[in-house]
Amino acid sequence: MQLNGFPRHIPSSLRRRLAHPNLLFVASAGESRIRPLASVFTLAHESIRFEDFELDSRSFELRRVGRLVKLERIPMQLLILLAENRDRLVTREEILEAIWGQDVFVDADNSINTAVRKIRQVLKDDPENPRFLRTISGKGYRFTAQINPSASRSLSEIHRSAELLPEAKQSPHRPYKWVVWAGIALVAIVSTGFLVRPPKTVPKKAMLVVLPFVNLSGDAREEYFADGMTEEMITQLGSLDPKHLGVVARTSAMHYKGSSAAASQIARELGVDYLLEGSVRQASDRVRVTAQLIQSGDQTHLWADSFERGRSDVLRLQSDVAHAIAAKIQLTLSQQVEDGLAGTPSVNPEAHEAYLRGLEAWNLRTKEGFERSILEFNQAIAVDPDYAAAYAGLARSYSLAPIFGVSAAADTMPKALDAAKKALALDDSLFAAHTTLAFVLAHYEYNWAASEREYLRGLELNPSDAYGHFFYSNSYLSPLGRHDAAIAEIKKAAELDPLAVPIQSFTGITYIWARRYDEAFAQFQKANQMNSTFAVNHERLAHCYIYLRKFDDAIREESKARLLSGEDAKMVVMKEDALRRALTAGGPRGYWRKLLEFSEMKQNPPEAYASAYGLARIYAQLGEAERAIESLEKAYAEHEIPLTEIGIEPLLDPLRSNPRFQSLLRRVGLPQ
Repeated sequence: MQLNGFPRHIPSSLRRRLAHPNLLFVASAGESRIRPLASVFTLAHESIRFEDFELDSRSFELRRVGRLVKLERIPMQLLILLAENRDRLVTREEILEAIWGQDVFVDADNSINTAVRKIRQVLKDDPENPRFLRTISGKGYRFTAQINPSASRSLSEIHRSAELLPEAKQSPHRPYKWVVWAGIALVAIVSTGFLVRPPKTVPKKAMLVVLPFVNLSGDAREEYFADGMTEEMITQLGSLDPKHLGVVARTSAMHYKGSSAAASQIARELGVDYLLEGSVRQASDRVRVTAQLIQSGDQTHLWADSFERGRSDVLRLQSDVAHAIAAKIQLTLSQQVEDGLAGTPSVNPEAHEAYLRGLEAWNLRTKEGFERSILEFNQAIAVDPDYAAAYAGLARSYSLAPIFGVSAAADTMPKALDAAKKALALDDSLFAAHTTLAFVLAHYEYNWAASEREYLRGLELNPSDAYGHFFYSNSYLSPLGRHDAAIAEIKKAAELDPLAVPIQSFTGITYIWARRYDEAFAQFQKANQMNSTFAVNHERLAHCYIYLRKFDDAIREESKARLLSGEDAKMVVMKEDALRRALTAGGPRGYWRKLLEFSEMKQNPPEAYASAYGLARIYAQLGEAERAIESLEKAYAEHEIPLTEIGIEPLLDPLRSNPRFQSLLRRVGLPQ
């Protein structure tokens, strides 16, 4: 028997019908049946009033200034669900299960978005400046209206209301008489384990954000230390009790660095249950951290304390903080985690500071930043040759350096492979080393089975690793054609790092590979709304327009990408005009021919068609199959990272039947 749902023996099809808020499940020995609720009876006994609206779950009606407002069934169910859970975030997964049921196959995103849009239309709620319904990006929704006080009626008042119904008095058969007995039977039903089901709320994993630690040293040059401590605390907490605690990733947390936003606002925007605030000060050979834990629901300060240790024991200090938080929010720590916290090693202060400077540089996500991160991680290793985390950082920098133009993949990938293996030889619990090794195994060695093992091991060690989910999606699942799983994984990454524009943007590419172009377009537009100056997103949007056969729009977005990448404005205008003339004169073929000319020039935006792999896509569209294959062979010889996309890239479709293309697929180990 289930007290918070329906008995297990009830069929799923019946449970779905029971999810309707106007249905009452009545059960007795050997019998179960559904009865529609009359407008005077519901379990909640509550009308919710906000501004000039009244939402009555008893009558399944929404009124404005006493007048009935028309709202369809699904949006009404969603509004009731959100309003009755108004003190917390309701996730999209909870919405899907509560309204459609686990066994119903629907286009979840589209169905929920449509219902939300219809609710906002009738409430006249501006999604850009919402009064009633706030979207928590990548997570769900929170009902934020100011509720007007309203009294609940007693059971005896409900009985009197039923007896005074005009229909009940006029009908000799008293068709609503059963409502009175339903009210009386409810107590017996609940006491024997059967329950009226309101919209179901699903227990969810608690979410926590580590806000950027404040640097109290008085020296701005030590910001890297405070930021590094923040990142290390995120890592530490994310590995504590993954089943019950998720931790928001660094990019979204750092969005609030120097922000004056209140804790309540941050909690709403990120959809978290707890916030950890802290400050750090270095003085002589000591490090002091002050931290406080805030519960988002009522802004209660659950815990605050100060910790101080020597610089060589800074990792133990972080373990002290993590252990205190785990105790306060009643996490269940495995013996392995307990042992890990108790056995946290000391660290060479000079090596640790070089490591934190490497993290700072890596997080810039620029060519210069990657070059500096490699220097800093190598410096940390030079000081302490057994520093596992520094090897893991170095492996990550080398693996992604080709994407940012630091060096060719053939040069950096072997170094990334060696550094990742060294990190794991020193400390097999480093999740980042496992996911980096997985990335290299996929893109450099094309060892897909080993890659999957490493990705899964990294995510097992830290399910809160947003970039672990991100790369598992686009470096393993998508290339192998497992598109639904890839989309699910990148959505997990976005949930953990909702303000990370690169993740939001790459979700669009994931949709493109799945040939879901309209959803890809919407995702690129969403990323643009979050940050309109992110150059690569405009380039990706230009590619999306190509798939949609909207070449004029593609040219416009390509020009934006060029400008935002720093290309000379006059040159950008010249190229745009030339592309438009070529399109007018020669159609799509003229466009591709001119783009080929530009791709061979020195300046191009990120992810343009300038690499051997990019040129292959142009040649494929021009119908020059042999030149396209030659370019792909060059990309294979140079281990270009995007080569693993050849099995799913739409622009390469003209080559699919070519025997040389099929041979290349086999060598890369991809489905044919």
